Amino acid sequence: MNVLVTGASGFTGGWLARYLVNQGDRVRALIRPASRGKSEDLLAHGIELVQGDLADRGSLVAACEDIKVVYHIAASYRTAGQLAKEYREVNVGGTKRLLEAAAEAGVARVVHCSTGGVHGDVKHPPANEEAPLAPGDVYQASKLEGEQLARAFGEQNGLDVVVVRPIGIYGPGDTRFLKMFRGLARRRFPMLGSGNVYYHLTYVEDLVRGFRLCATTSDAAGRTYLLAGPRYTTLTDLVGLIAEELKVSPPGRCWPVWPVWLAGALCEGVCIPLRVNPPLFRRRVEFYTKSRAFDASRAKAELGFEPRVDLREGIHRTAVWYQEQGWL
Repeated sequence: MNVLVTGASGFTGGWLARYLVNQGDRVRALIRPASRGKSEDLLAHGIELVQGDLADRGSLVAACEDIKVVYHIAASYRTAGQLAKEYREVNVGGTKRLLEAAAEAGVARVVHCSTGGVHGDVKHPPANEEAPLAPGDVYQASKLEGEQLARAFGEQNGLDVVVVRPIGIYGPGDTRFLKMFRGLARRRFPMLGSGNVYYHLTYVEDLVRGFRLCATTSDAAGRTYLLAGPRYTTLTDLVGLIAEELKVSPPGRCWPVWPVWLAGALCEGVCIPLRVNPPLFRRRVEFYTKSRAFDASRAKAELGFEPRVDLREGIHRTAVWYQEQGWL
């Protein structure tokens, strides 16, 4: 197939673009001018690069020409000091412009990447696609609005739209979990709270396989899927698995949450108005307090999605990559 991937200069989008090439698809990547320096690897894999931006509808129409499937991965992620309207401009407005361009170009299907974060703190784990929606911050709220817009646009304009909610993406190339691995490796990772909340990770190679199933399964049109790894664990067990891989002891003491949460609120109150990256965020504290546990049985039943990389093996591969970069 001729396919377009947005966000291909990022972690998930880059993995997806390379995977699709390996599956025999002809891949075009929408690249912002500021991201061209990150795109040499894409060129080396035979991926066509086209310059454009979600803010520029004309560039999106050109990028969608002769494309059968659009994978919309690009998003505005959490950035210090970014205003709510800036998240909405990309994650909602940019999605709308891309959908309009796809419809105009005759694209057959759009696979829209949302986030499992739209479910917020999972009160009754595991959550499926019908679980309550409770985004916990402006980023998650904008992603929920974006997926709702995508579904409605598809229904109103006869465009096949499949919404994907990925869960806890990790693997070689990711840096979000680097602080956790590095902190444990250096015996400086703080454990807050009880450690009994649930955490769910999905290895990126499994995730991108799921994305392609969303594009190639005819009955997936109009559906929403959670794509999640084979198992979730308590945070304590996750920390223990990573510590075991790194051959260090897990933290021996758990600290109370509320003083750190207050410190995060103070840091944000001072730094964000100045557009300075705070040394501590409240959302980082919420990592220790919110449960994330999901049921991906719909994707298994309807797409044939079965993650192949167990959590222990995925942690091993990720740790090896961090070590190869000299980061641990």
